[in-house]
Amino acid sequence: MTAAGLSVRDLKVHFPVRQGMFRKTKQFVKAVDGVSFDIALGETLGLVGESGCGKTTLGRSIVKLIQPTSGEIFLDGQNIADLQGAELRAKRRKFQMIFQDPYNSLDPRMTVSQIIDEALDIHHLSKTGDRSKRIEELVTSVGLDPTHAQRYPHEFSGGQRQRIGIARALAVEPELIVCDEPVSALDVSIQAQIINLLQDLQRERGVAYLFVAHDIAVVEHISQRIMVMYLGKIVEHGPAKSVVRSPKHPYTQALISAVPVVDPDAKRSRIILSGEIPSPIDPPCGCPFHPRCPMAQSQCQTQVPELRELSSGHWASCHFAK
Repeated sequence: MTAAGLSVRDLKVHFPVRQGMFRKTKQFVKAVDGVSFDIALGETLGLVGESGCGKTTLGRSIVKLIQPTSGEIFLDGQNIADLQGAELRAKRRKFQMIFQDPYNSLDPRMTVSQIIDEALDIHHLSKTGDRSKRIEELVTSVGLDPTHAQRYPHEFSGGQRQRIGIARALAVEPELIVCDEPVSALDVSIQAQIINLLQDLQRERGVAYLFVAHDIAVVEHISQRIMVMYLGKIVEHGPAKSVVRSPKHPYTQALISAVPVVDPDAKRSRIILSGEIPSPIDPPCGCPFHPRCPMAQSQCQTQVPELRELSSGHWASCHFAK
């Protein structure tokens, strides 16, 4: 466990599936199934994987928007997984979230000033007379004109709304921010601006990021380390450049082979995965990836691969990874 920052141990989030007249629980959706990792202060950990693999559920459970089924979430040495009520509210200022959709994550009935002031008021961070100055500083820090603080969210573009969401997250001076696909709904040019803004703010404030995204190229750019998630489990993690340039797990190799290249004449061997992601209600025996894996052998159908360290800091859960 890290002395400072975030440390997650064997985190599980299982949703009950209720069936029949009496709505009895007969099965569970294993959205997150035994995930462990650390994030140091000032570090960015990228999280990638297909839609439905459990990325967003993992992020939301860390900030307690979803109650974990089991496991431990240590922030600055304190386990927040079981905190409730006033204790959780007091700790919540240490961890915040930037949501994927900048259009629906802001209250349309509140001005930018009111949105940010609400966070300051809940955590008693500024005196009433000092809040206007604090709000102005936050709005300016994310690249917006402070005179726009009296406007409503519908008066801004998507990129500007995401900047407002970032300002709201920064208002309580958190140590950790979960960024749930913060640029996926934005134009490419605006994506670059938001990524650069997040990096600048990290250098200034030392905040840690869990950066969730589909685009592995974006994740490589902003992250020091990358985790690859499949069917609720981490199948590979390591230094960003190592994971992208020398992927060990066949699933990671397939994801990277799908990244578009700039040069139209460049040749790349595309790995086409067959079938869909198996149901998290009834995951396959053995390796969860074996029904789609081009390297699968009989061993993969019965034995669950361990997450092994293949090189310095680079781990993968595959029987045949080297």
